[in-house]
Amino acid sequence: TTFSFIITRPVAYGIHKCILYKKALPLILLSCLLLGACGNSKNDDVSKEPLSHTSTEKGTWDSAPKVLTPTADGTQVYTCDVATIDASNSGSGYIIVNYHGSNQKVKLQITGPDGVTYTFDLHGGNEVFPLVASSGSYTVTVFENVEGTQYATVLSQVISVSITDEFGPYLYPNQYVNFTADSLAVKEGSSLAYYCSSDTEVVESVYNYIISNFKYDYDKAKNVKSGYLPDVDKVFTENTGICFDYAAVMATMLRTQAIPTRLEVGYAGEEYHAWISTYIKDKGWINGIIEFDGTSWNMLDPTFASTSDSPKKFIAQKNDYITKYVY
Repeated sequence: TTFSFIITRPVAYGIHKCILYKKALPLILLSCLLLGACGNSKNDDVSKEPLSHTSTEKGTWDSAPKVLTPTADGTQVYTCDVATIDASNSGSGYIIVNYHGSNQKVKLQITGPDGVTYTFDLHGGNEVFPLVASSGSYTVTVFENVEGTQYATVLSQVISVSITDEFGPYLYPNQYVNFTADSLAVKEGSSLAYYCSSDTEVVESVYNYIISNFKYDYDKAKNVKSGYLPDVDKVFTENTGICFDYAAVMATMLRTQAIPTRLEVGYAGEEYHAWISTYIKDKGWINGIIEFDGTSWNMLDPTFASTSDSPKKFIAQKNDYITKYVY
């Protein structure tokens, strides 16, 4: 989707250029959200292997939820009359943006030192956004809709970021992986981890729970609107969703067990798709949904696995997954 932008007022903090240009906003989730191909052929009577954790004794893993809460501390703030960017905790891998104007269509762009531009919708109030390109200069810009596809810059700031915790962006909640200490998925993640003795076991237990209990929502995949954001509690309660939902729920469960987890969006083969990657101690980042058989790791996508009576059929090769964006 292509949007036009007209800078109609001075940009905050000394940038006073008025220019007319066109720029393609990479609305990164449109394809994934509007296609029904994140699942496989529809099978409403799926009979899966019983893959949930079977131990009845407490493991050595500390399963108490570790819920990090983002804060807007006000020590590094950039503002205009309708928006505020709080970068007080950018070192922890996130910023908080608050749009408090009256425009109904507002967008945020973040371009990191890797040159990748992320685009988000703003909904008003404090919203958390991850800084995933490591340390360096980030350009953060808020746009208001003028008319049609025309947007005007109302606030833009270059922020120098020094990440002090490389895992911070993948442990805190954000707009896409949005949870609190009261989230049902957080509590279930703690219950699943209770019987585990390592991060590997926690990942396995959470993964098995998802593919054993969740069902792919084909109707939602066909009808979901652009700008959709997962409601982790709603998805968890209904036990159904699309690829984006699966990834958000699993990321919630694992992040709150202190296991760094990326929600990734990109291509699985030819399909635009969402999945997760996890950081395993002594193993590093395991890219893509995984299965560990005690000897080796395999890619195993829960969206595809949950739609089949033979989950292992959907073991994928690493080069089948091409990551475009990370959250």
